[in-house]
Amino acid sequence: MPRHVFAPSAAWVGRWDGPARLVRRDVDEEAWLRAVYSDVSIVTQFDDGAGALEAGGEDFTSSLSAPGVVVAFLDLLGVRDHQRVLEVGTGTGWTAGLLAWRLGDESVTSVEIDAGVVREARANLRDAGLGPGVVEGDGADGWEAGAPYDRVHVTCGVREVPYAWIRQTRPGGRVVFPWMPGFAFGHRAWLTVTGDGRGIGRFAGNAGYMMLRSQRFGDYAPAVEEDAEPGETRVDPRAVAGESYGCDVAVAGLVPGVTSVEEETGGGCVRLHLRDPDGAWALVDFEPGRDVFPVFQAGPRRLWTEVEAAYLRWLAWGSPSRDRFGMTVTPTGQHLWLDSPDNPITP
Repeated sequence: MPRHVFAPSAAWVGRWDGPARLVRRDVDEEAWLRAVYSDVSIVTQFDDGAGALEAGGEDFTSSLSAPGVVVAFLDLLGVRDHQRVLEVGTGTGWTAGLLAWRLGDESVTSVEIDAGVVREARANLRDAGLGPGVVEGDGADGWEAGAPYDRVHVTCGVREVPYAWIRQTRPGGRVVFPWMPGFAFGHRAWLTVTGDGRGIGRFAGNAGYMMLRSQRFGDYAPAVEEDAEPGETRVDPRAVAGESYGCDVAVAGLVPGVTSVEEETGGGCVRLHLRDPDGAWALVDFEPGRDVFPVFQAGPRRLWTEVEAAYLRWLAWGSPSRDRFGMTVTPTGQHLWLDSPDNPITP
């Protein structure tokens, strides 16, 4: 699949740690091609298409994913020649094109919520000589008309796995997705569908994707120490936020709904921001050389207290790595487990 066929002529080279940079084909085609064929994401939409792509915007809302990440997810998907695939999140159509080249047009259905993105993806795929099914709809609902599928390939982050994806996958089939609960970084995840309608699987690596639109995180509202209950902790917040990906999974499972942002405040100091959808929030400040660190908490929960307890519980388990954790999804929701589905972790 020639990637440049799926790239816009104004290519915003995406960065998660800073602003994207614009590379225009009509100004410097060689630089544009270098960007398109580099292992980087290309931002193809800002702010749900509210303005012209060339003008940029505040939030990345659609992209041509970096090739290395695409390959990692497709490898985890593990398709075979005879299988049918549902893709959730078409984007530019490049990944749908890769799947169609591998399996045939008739074996691939890609669902995309944005009508403008659907039109562009269909055009890109035609230009590449391919015609998988590209349909407009909410990917959270899957695409019932094409079910059952052997594989479901998800190209947007989710906190909660929609059960429709499990229901529309035949027993023995696989669902692959970026699990991004909001605490620290995201994870590549896979689930195998069982005969009794559950999805059971594990985590396989890192993932940072734009969220499924119905599961997006809101903006962090400013928090003021004077409005909170003060306290202190001996636990280093930098350790909690960056100890290991196993710790991330444990905290996300033991403290439902918590999200985090780590802010560098200069001189080796860091502020950890926590919040949940119901309005609880916490601030924890780290300053080198301190024996204890100040904590501020407000709202219906004491989020730092919960997160600290989850971290200490993870330590007491022997600091298990990410590959020892797994997830089970049922019609009533999802839960995490350690080592075996029979050993769920609960708050």
